[in-house]
Amino acid sequence: MKVVIPAAGAGKRLYPHTYTKPKPMVFVAGKPIIGHILDKMVGVDPEEVIVVVGYMKDKIISYIDSNYKDSFDKITYVNQDQQLGLGHSIYVTKEAVEDSPILIVLGDMIFKNGYGEFLKLHECNGKCSGSIGVKNIDNPQHYGIVYLNGDNTIKKMIEKPKNSTSNLGIAGVYFIEDTPALFNALDDIVLNRESQGEIQLTDALQRSIEYGSTYKTFEVSSWYDCGRPQSLLEVNRILLSEKNMSEVAGKNVIMIEPVSIGKNAQVENSIIGPYVSIADGSIVQNSIIQDSIIGVQSEVRYMTLRSSIIGDGVVIHGKSNSLNIGDSSTIEF
Repeated sequence: MKVVIPAAGAGKRLYPHTYTKPKPMVFVAGKPIIGHILDKMVGVDPEEVIVVVGYMKDKIISYIDSNYKDSFDKITYVNQDQQLGLGHSIYVTKEAVEDSPILIVLGDMIFKNGYGEFLKLHECNGKCSGSIGVKNIDNPQHYGIVYLNGDNTIKKMIEKPKNSTSNLGIAGVYFIEDTPALFNALDDIVLNRESQGEIQLTDALQRSIEYGSTYKTFEVSSWYDCGRPQSLLEVNRILLSEKNMSEVAGKNVIMIEPVSIGKNAQVENSIIGPYVSIADGSIVQNSIIQDSIIGVQSEVRYMTLRSSIIGDGVVIHGKSNSLNIGDSSTIEF
């Protein structure tokens, strides 16, 4: 089985961070998003990892080659010149995939479970064209939605329906056994486009079902969308808690677990945590930081930060204050 990771998008919902880096390279819980995805992929032992790149692709390629070249037998990069939707990002991998079964994993989604566990759930579905991870959701108009037959096979799939009788949302992980059928459906959609809208993978899977493919589902219990700032902070909290990442560094520092401190980072005279990630080479002095992400080689001095996302190479200097406060006082900064 090959793995396909679409990672070509610009990540506009994460501006301003994605002005200077692609969305999969945004830092969370000790490493870029794409690093967490690849860490959880090792247990699948894929014959090839195919990464779809486009926006600022050199940064993704450099990071993966530097950190994961020895973790997988083969890593291939496929360029998506135009970001025309998830379906199109799969379409451009046709030559690399050939007829092999594939696991599709979105480049901005992190799952609590490893993909090896999802593979077992897919295998338990028995003979089928593929399996789609699903989760009960409250807002079906924002997701691809699955409707089931009485035998729990998929009857139809609709992308972001305005009104839905199903609340089974597609959770961003797909096992495709019959890849020729999927690529035939994508060929039809791409070659017969009548509008300039995005090419949806959901539409291609639906067309495959209409052609006779049989898809089943498996439940995804915990799925974390890294595509928005607030959800990114939530993912940071969850991943730090899972790994219990706490590294004491510097002098006169109070660490409130969980905390992740990167290589060559300097932390002095500060209170850090809980739920703080400080990336490689950053400097934090005389500060109080909670529930925040600090990027690579940034400087934070004399600051109180909470629920903040600081990018790479940022310099933030507050003011040093000297206070002499009497009894029963309340002060807010």
